[in-house]
Amino acid sequence: MGDSRRQSPTPPAFPSRLLGGRAATLFERLPSAPGFWRSPVRGVRFTAVLGLVLLVGITVLFVTGLLSYAAYNPDLNPVNDKTPDKGLLGFYLFDWPTGPHWLYRLTQGLHVTLGIVLVPVLLAKLWSVVPRLFALPPARSFGHALERISLLLLVGGALFEFVTGLLNIQLEYLFPGSFYPLHFYGAWVFFAAFLAHAGLRVPQAVRVLRSGGLRGTVQGDPLESPAPSPPTLSRRGALAVVGAGSLVLLITSAGRSFDGPLRRLAVLTPHGAAEPGSGPGGFQINKTAAAVGVTTADTGEGWWLTVSGPAGDRRFTREQLLAMDQHSAALPIACVEGWSTSDQWWRGVRLKDLAALAGYPDDAPGVLVESVQRSGPFRRAALRDNQVRDPRSLLALQVNGEDLTPDHGSPARIIVPAAPGVLNTKWVSRLTFGAL
Repeated sequence: MGDSRRQSPTPPAFPSRLLGGRAATLFERLPSAPGFWRSPVRGVRFTAVLGLVLLVGITVLFVTGLLSYAAYNPDLNPVNDKTPDKGLLGFYLFDWPTGPHWLYRLTQGLHVTLGIVLVPVLLAKLWSVVPRLFALPPARSFGHALERISLLLLVGGALFEFVTGLLNIQLEYLFPGSFYPLHFYGAWVFFAAFLAHAGLRVPQAVRVLRSGGLRGTVQGDPLESPAPSPPTLSRRGALAVVGAGSLVLLITSAGRSFDGPLRRLAVLTPHGAAEPGSGPGGFQINKTAAAVGVTTADTGEGWWLTVSGPAGDRRFTREQLLAMDQHSAALPIACVEGWSTSDQWWRGVRLKDLAALAGYPDDAPGVLVESVQRSGPFRRAALRDNQVRDPRSLLALQVNGEDLTPDHGSPARIIVPAAPGVLNTKWVSRLTFGAL
């Protein structure tokens, strides 16, 4: 880092050479002056390493984010679709499968955890190129102006996506409007700018790293300071600091997808405290009954389930549901915020058996599920026919050998393999088969 043989790039002529005296001195103190940025760590080699890490990481984030949106089955029914004007941006949507049963737990856990882990890398990358954001003149040509605009979309999009994602994980909805469309459309804008930038810069980054890794300098390096400060940290050391930061975030966030000691280390997640209660119902929940206004008046002795279909409306009390054939399934709960539980043992009535009672004895169709919950974006949710027909899909009445607690959806809730947690509706009051 302190190699005296390094050849520094010549500072640009504009505008310091056009000024004199005190004006020139003032210019040298502005962020637009090459000498303003003096860190010896900056350089295209350092930036190239961070860029290649982000190239892989952000691509995985984008793909898993699209999979998360597909898991909601938004083209099935308007109640599931939070971006109704997506148009061609929904070209990739497909019928979300029910197997493997941990599929959504994997894809969304990877999406959220990787997004958190990449925060130090993103900040380091932005720090490494910040001198270029202040470079003058702002546009040397029409093509250069377009490139600068694309960089604004890239930087702005990255900050927007990471900030909204982190706020959603923490259940802090400080942004205007719904998270779903903001994050969805923002992701497409950001990734388009990201692809354009990667197409321009990745070949250069690969050539730079092949020519000597992090050591040495690059002739005319636009990110190197012409008058660097004495080195206190090597570029490898700086990368180690960034990696250590990512490792800390991994340890303090990934545990919410696992059981055991790692789960207790997940202090940076919105559910980093102890699990709710103990015993068979002592596993993670998102919203309590009290938080959504569900009371014993809604779920007590006067509760019944309405099952609708060609056979008409049929009502069942909880005792009548318990008298039906009961089936068990070991399934997790996985939430869009990235946390998940291990497999819990659910017991109840198969959805396809309830479809038969509704008038579909052979091929069960999709179902519209309604909750006694009075408000909220997913108090009503639609499930596909493949989800209804899966023998593990239940109207659950018990979990881990005991009756459901109010916070886990008593008197009855939906549990479907590989589905996002919000589609596993709690406090169910009506099932309408064939309405989709």
